[in-house]
Amino acid sequence: MPDLIELMLPPFAACMVLVALFSYLGVHVIAREVIFVDLALAQMAALGSTMAVLFHVEPRSATGYGFALAFTTLGALIFSLTHVRREKRRAPQEAFIGIVFVVASAAGLLVAAKSAAGHEIIEEVLVGSILWVTWPVVLKLLAVFIGVGVFHWFLRKRFLTISLKEEEAERLGWNIRWWDFLFYASFGVAVTAAVPVAGVLLVFTFLVVPAVIAFLFTRRTGVLLAISWVAGAVASAVGLVSSFQWDLPTGPLIVCVFGLTLLAATAVAVRFPTPVLPGKVPGETVRITPPPSS
Repeated sequence: MPDLIELMLPPFAACMVLVALFSYLGVHVIAREVIFVDLALAQMAALGSTMAVLFHVEPRSATGYGFALAFTTLGALIFSLTHVRREKRRAPQEAFIGIVFVVASAAGLLVAAKSAAGHEIIEEVLVGSILWVTWPVVLKLLAVFIGVGVFHWFLRKRFLTISLKEEEAERLGWNIRWWDFLFYASFGVAVTAAVPVAGVLLVFTFLVVPAVIAFLFTRRTGVLLAISWVAGAVASAVGLVSSFQWDLPTGPLIVCVFGLTLLAATAVAVRFPTPVLPGKVPGETVRITPPPSS
């Protein structure tokens, strides 16, 4: 048992670092209705890593990270430029996100075909290697996530207002596309750091599933984050231990455990429904005005 605990501590710590920031970012993603944006940004990062191999650069080196971050920033620019309010859209933004994902995936395959190690890079980016993560890697991931978290803390009013009350941001005259670029670019920094550790599938899971579980039960921001963190911690621990005991790939198994956790949470929410008043903003008090008397 002590050997198991010693082996599981670094990957569990990595999972907690991922859950801590991605639970918060997941609230933005769901509110903006851009559910697959992290998949697209992760695939852009993967394209950058594969491109680095083509230039004989080690993907895990500082230069390799620069390649991945450059392509992720390009994706952030595309998403900010294609953002239009729902009432004015001629095509849903999710369509642009899907197109970026598909094109980046296809381009990655083309680049991989020119490199002997390209397909190995693509497989590693997809599933990650979180079970074998080391403490130095965890600390580097933590440092990047703290930087992104501090950035979001100072700009939280802008980002939350645009995600949750876009019409108010427009009324205030904010340059929404500029703030969108800053949001997606900082999001991309976190995704670029997380993908080599956890893989595309697990990064998407950490971002979306805990937030969806939380939204089943509440709209209060603090409670949303608390439920997300608890759900992420429990599912990660169960997935890691099960992977070790059953000798199964860690990333895919954790994803499946998160899926089962979501099913269980949905069953509880259906069995014990919590009244949720209409309103997009978590924690927003919705005032119901009685109809005028005739």
